[in-house]
Amino acid sequence: MSRIGKRPIPIPAKVTVTLEGQRVRVKGPKGELQRDLPAGVVVQQQENRLLVQRVDDSRQNRQLHGLCRTLVANMVEGVAKEFERKLEIQGVGYRAQMSGSKLVLNVGYSHPVEVTPPPGITLGIEDASGKSVNQGTIIVVRGIDKEQVGNMAAQIRFVRPPEPYKGKGIRYLGEVVRRKEGKTTGKKK
Repeated sequence: MSRIGKRPIPIPAKVTVTLEGQRVRVKGPKGELQRDLPAGVVVQQQENRLLVQRVDDSRQNRQLHGLCRTLVANMVEGVAKEFERKLEIQGVGYRAQMSGSKLVLNVGYSHPVEVTPPPGITLGIEDASGKSVNQGTIIVVRGIDKEQVGNMAAQIRFVRPPEPYKGKGIRYLGEVVRRKEGKTTGKKK
């Protein structure tokens, strides 16, 4: 039995869950999400919690059990309170600024790089104290779908990943970049 899969999912007060066969629809104060689950997994609602169970003990259904429970739990958590992922820019002259809903990155290229968020994702810039600003070095990606938030953050990081010698680039907030030693003079003793 999957340890993650057998845990019940608590439903917060302002969240409603609708089960239509294999489709799970979750609606809350931040928005609405829906997902079709595979046929080997069944979701049941008991009072104010959800139970995810598998139909049989085949290998594929055992693999999907914990995954489906986590996906449904992330949907419930996302519509109750948004997910957010923060990135920081390090490097002399590197910065980000907002242009409407687009993010404009100046990260050492000959041109600024524009990042347009997909629907359901909002981008912002904060200063060190957490206050929202128009230009700075801390980027915040917010949304109700955890998968989309993670993908958008990865796309922004991919624009200029941190390099190992000086550490310049875009990294997740709190990410540790392993540094390499630079060249030596080449003199032998």
